[in-house]
Amino acid sequence: MAEENKISIIKNDLVDAFRKNSKIIFEQTPGFINELRSKYFQEFELVGLPAKNSEFYKYTNIESAFFGAYKKQFSPQPLTIDIKEVFTCDVPELENHLMLVNGWFYDKEKKLNVLPNGAIIGSVIEASKQFPELVEKHYGKYIAEQKESLSMLNMAFAQDGLFVYIPKGVVIEKPIQLINLVVATEELMIQPHNLIILEEESSASVVICDHSLNPHAFLLNSTTEVHAGKNSRFEICRQQNAHDHSVQLTNTFILQKESSHVNSVYVTLHGGIVRNNLYVNLSEPNAKNKSYGLWLADKNQHIDNNTYIHHAAPECESNQLYKGILDNSSTGIFSGRILVDKLAQKTIAFQSNKNLLMTNDAKTRSKPQLEIYADDVKCSHGSTTGQLDEDAMFYLRQRGISKKEACHLLMLAFADDVINKISIAPLRDEITGLVEKRLRGELSRCNRCKVNCG
Repeated sequence: MAEENKISIIKNDLVDAFRKNSKIIFEQTPGFINELRSKYFQEFELVGLPAKNSEFYKYTNIESAFFGAYKKQFSPQPLTIDIKEVFTCDVPELENHLMLVNGWFYDKEKKLNVLPNGAIIGSVIEASKQFPELVEKHYGKYIAEQKESLSMLNMAFAQDGLFVYIPKGVVIEKPIQLINLVVATEELMIQPHNLIILEEESSASVVICDHSLNPHAFLLNSTTEVHAGKNSRFEICRQQNAHDHSVQLTNTFILQKESSHVNSVYVTLHGGIVRNNLYVNLSEPNAKNKSYGLWLADKNQHIDNNTYIHHAAPECESNQLYKGILDNSSTGIFSGRILVDKLAQKTIAFQSNKNLLMTNDAKTRSKPQLEIYADDVKCSHGSTTGQLDEDAMFYLRQRGISKKEACHLLMLAFADDVINKISIAPLRDEITGLVEKRLRGELSRCNRCKVNCG
């Protein structure tokens, strides 16, 4: 069948699935969410999936990524296994975690927790029922500027996700961990929607771990919205560790108010096709954003990281460092755009992308972009691609280190620049260990997980 026909069938299938199941979808969520569903569904119906001739998706064919026979679930399915018996996170500060299974909160957990300090953590759908005014103020508000059709699709279908609300002045010391787990015996399409709200002078960190318990193909189309209030502090770390048959599409939208500080670190250990979109709006003065990414790819894996940092106010800072290690016939892509508005005087913005190619068949494409309308700024961007440093190799070999071990040490040192940006020490140690295993070709699971994801 011609590719054009397949694309048309896929779009029609998504549209039909929404219409035929709208009663089930709508009855699970309150009216204000359903109004947004309808609005974004109509917009998706007009624009469809990102086309391969789109400049924005020039190197990643999103349309073909939807070619699988993915089943869409419209209600949580009963599980025949106890998830916590087969999946355990042993990172010391992350022992109290929340879990999404196939896009829904794990049914054996309390869906929403209201802490004594007023913080609310749990299911976004449950929060929309218990605290509708709070959720309505933010849900779906930060994706509008980008007109990203993957998020339009997500808004139409999403039925649950992580909700975090940190009240003014409250500091959550321990990281909030979300295990985003796929458990399926058939091909699935999963579309969670996360909402994270930090009020003024609050602080928290969120860790999202994407895993799968089965080798079946799946497509994850995830959206995360973050509101960082005045003088707030927030860190988000995402660890992607699925398998070669997975398609992982993530869209993260961050709105930052005056003097807020947000760090994001995305580490892709394993995936078939991965596209991570990060959109940051520095909307008020003195906001600071730091974003980092690391991807390890081999075989025919395809990892694409895209960032868009909008400096919309004066005296804001952004700093980006993205690194890729590519082996076999894998492909890595980085595309980053920094937009500095005319009013955004005294902007400081840096962007760097570095790629390490381990074979002649591995490919990388890099597209750093600066668009500046202010005249008093300090901005830079750059990209480098190369192979292992021969002088460093020679130095290590002269000291009796084997070629294989020397390669491993140099790759680990290359990755360490990004891993060290994770401020949560136990998580940093865990990811260091996983990256080391991955680079040795040994990674198939986290330390205490009984499932082989490789």
